[in-house]
Amino acid sequence: MASKVLALIDYGAGNLHSVENALRAAGGRDILVTADPAVAASADRIVLPGVGAFANCMGALSAIPGMVEALDEAVVGKGRPFLGICVGMQLMATAGEEFGRHRGLGWIPGTVSKMEATDESIRIPHMGWNDVTLERDHPMIEHGEAYFLHSFAFHVDDPADLVATTEHGGPVTAAVGRANMLGVQFHPEKSQAYGLGFLARFLEWKP
Repeated sequence: MASKVLALIDYGAGNLHSVENALRAAGGRDILVTADPAVAASADRIVLPGVGAFANCMGALSAIPGMVEALDEAVVGKGRPFLGICVGMQLMATAGEEFGRHRGLGWIPGTVSKMEATDESIRIPHMGWNDVTLERDHPMIEHGEAYFLHSFAFHVDDPADLVATTEHGGPVTAAVGRANMLGVQFHPEKSQAYGLGFLARFLEWKP
């Protein structure tokens, strides 16, 4: 039987080693850190991390010839399980509004926009541990506490795509999902037992 390959996409915009180590700690084996579109297109499941500004990350991903098309083929065309982490999740949106409006992958309709402090007690960026609260049942997400670090938030067009929220001066998107696609705003690689349990479920997820 052929091994099941997980492609961890390297586009220069993610804390790859931390994510790879967490995936291995969660039970992952055949993990390929790759910038090769052919590997992405043929992978059995895909993880897209991301740290930094939306525009820079989308630009870096698009700068790899054929990578966006390969991800579309694997995730949208073939229905392979996909996980976007932090900015990797935000790139699933229609557009991001950091440093101007920029087009995203467009897999889950919505916009990523700057978080606003509702009072002096609310600090931006949102940084630290916070509750993850389910908005609808999803096999990948459980209630618990995870680590967040972000200044922009994903606003979905369709409430059915909202999987979980956290609270930071009001509800903030913590997870989005549609079919075989899931994105989380929190960092599972920094979320200790909660994060490792989440990644272990992703390694076995059959949407």
